[in-house]
Amino acid sequence: MNRLPGLAVNQLSVRYGRRQVVHELSLPLLRRGTLTALIGPNGAGKSTLLRAMAGLEPCSGALLLDGHDLARLAPSERGQRVTYMPQTLPPNLALSVLECVLAAVRAKDPSLRGDPALQQALAALQQLGIAHLGDVALDSLSGGQRQLVSLAQVVARTPQVMLLDEPTSALDLNYQLKVMECVRAQVVTHQLIGVVVLHDINLAARFADQLAVLDQGRLYGCGTPHQVLNPTLFHDVYNVQARVERCSRQSLQVVVDHAL
Repeated sequence: MNRLPGLAVNQLSVRYGRRQVVHELSLPLLRRGTLTALIGPNGAGKSTLLRAMAGLEPCSGALLLDGHDLARLAPSERGQRVTYMPQTLPPNLALSVLECVLAAVRAKDPSLRGDPALQQALAALQQLGIAHLGDVALDSLSGGQRQLVSLAQVVARTPQVMLLDEPTSALDLNYQLKVMECVRAQVVTHQLIGVVVLHDINLAARFADQLAVLDQGRLYGCGTPHQVLNPTLFHDVYNVQARVERCSRQSLQVVVDHAL
């Protein structure tokens, strides 16, 4: 059994009835303080893989955190170590921002009440720069603000592994950057293992340490953005002709010329 510190994903498979969605997929060891982006076309299995890693989809294979099999942990104990952020918060929640984050704190530790719970929730809001929204009703927030609140819920639970499903979907450029800057800061500052599903490849290349490319439920490739992104990848996986160039600041930029 792998005893190296980090999250090991070994031969993971997910089926929906007779249809296999993820096929015996393994990833290099995901280490603390690093962010891995799952990229690939629609239907590649990215969100399904993430949900399986969170324990929300039945799967075969092994998920080992520091050598410990997550499948053998009670759901409450697993939830203390691994936290999942869905694409959006449920609608029509009659809660303030602070109440929403407090609920996440208490979900991790029901015995935590009163001022200690309040301080932990406030600390999460302050880390993400949204403490001023504490008394605002959740349903009155913009999409970007709601995503930051959802991220604050994850932060408040102080996980070891943070799994985020398309946290920038439907956000404008300003909030895309704010959310990803917050994700990156949390991973590095608190030495978390971060895994995020992203459709924006330029955003993934900018913020992630490594990219895992999925295609039809299988791993096409995994490595740093410089190692993974190339015209062949876009031809084979996305069926487009694209160039990978460096901007004046030496950041990678993907330029799609046309569909094939």
